[in-house]
Amino acid sequence: MNAKEYVGRQLSSFTFDVERSQLRLFAKAIGETRNLYLDVDAAKAAGYRDLPAPPTFPFTIGMNPDDQFDMLKAIDVELARVLHGEQSFEYFIPICAGDRVLVKREIVDAYEKRGGALSFFVIGLTYEDARSAQPFCSARQVVVARNPVAKNA
Repeated sequence: MNAKEYVGRQLSSFTFDVERSQLRLFAKAIGETRNLYLDVDAAKAAGYRDLPAPPTFPFTIGMNPDDQFDMLKAIDVELARVLHGEQSFEYFIPICAGDRVLVKREIVDAYEKRGGALSFFVIGLTYEDARSAQPFCSARQVVVARNPVAKNA
């Protein structure tokens, strides 16, 4: 596999409607107990438009809801050979309940290690307001693919 050939490949964009119930469920799943993430009045008192998304919530909406594995198809890798290598975020404004988020994804870098046994794909994601195009945040995700080992004849 030549991982570099995938750099620049655009993945399909999609929109995601953020709902209060999703944010509350996510907050509880990660052990968040502050009212800021669970109670609308507490969130508004803290200056938010509505319930804010916890910091790692964008990861959950970075996969296409119509085809969760389209990213793997774009890099020609089977799920069984994939590891999640890394994730980072840069925030501009909070994502809140009621927001409609446009998610854009692109393979921005790729490289190999261990003599080609591992391919690393760096996915750049942007999350923006689907109505105003104002960015909420950007993310960088590294997907590691274990490449098949050539068998000796």
